[in-house]
Amino acid sequence: MSAHGKLPIYEQFFTWQGEGIHQGRSAYFIRTFGCPVHCPWCDSAGTWHPDFVPKTIEKIHPKDLIDNAQKHNASIVVVTGGEPTIHDLNELCTLCSEANLPIHLETSGAFEIKGQFDWITLSPKEWKSPILKNIHLANEIKLIVDSNSAIKQWVENFPDIADVETVWLHPEWSKRNDADILDTITQWIKDHGDPYRAGYQIHKLFSADQKDSHSKPNVPLGGDIKLGF
Repeated sequence: MSAHGKLPIYEQFFTWQGEGIHQGRSAYFIRTFGCPVHCPWCDSAGTWHPDFVPKTIEKIHPKDLIDNAQKHNASIVVVTGGEPTIHDLNELCTLCSEANLPIHLETSGAFEIKGQFDWITLSPKEWKSPILKNIHLANEIKLIVDSNSAIKQWVENFPDIADVETVWLHPEWSKRNDADILDTITQWIKDHGDPYRAGYQIHKLFSADQKDSHSKPNVPLGGDIKLGF
């Protein structure tokens, strides 16, 4: 964040939360710009991928962001990215608290979390490992299942994941119709039970985000190295 307290914002829009425990709640999404993790199937490639980065990024004061959320009467504010924790989010959190507006964070967990959040969703990525402390801070974990071995590898490498109250198993979106991936998720849940639950990006079935004209279209890369990763 700059000396003037502004945050680089890729997009902000009003929709509903399509994933996790808070699925279905009206939500004002604030997507910060920038991400050093570079997941090849990122839905928000415009936050980092050179082929999609916009020519200019608006820097907005946290108060203006929260004012926008309040105008829409959102139930929650969701801060995501890119990777939002590369920015200092303390002021944004403080303003949300003063406005009695719950603020949620979606993060890879790879960087220090700066700010007090009401809810933290941690979705670890193999390209930059999560900080153990952040796993302990998470209210829920979202594992992206992009291979038949993904769940097992995450749990073996970071056993503390199993201590989080809810662990969602999401098929990577480009593989949402892959029977092997879906069967892997199903079998893991049947074999292990809680805290594991099947997850999905329900908002995409509704095209919910696109109902707000301020929402930018997704440009998923699908792990195609020819696209720059």
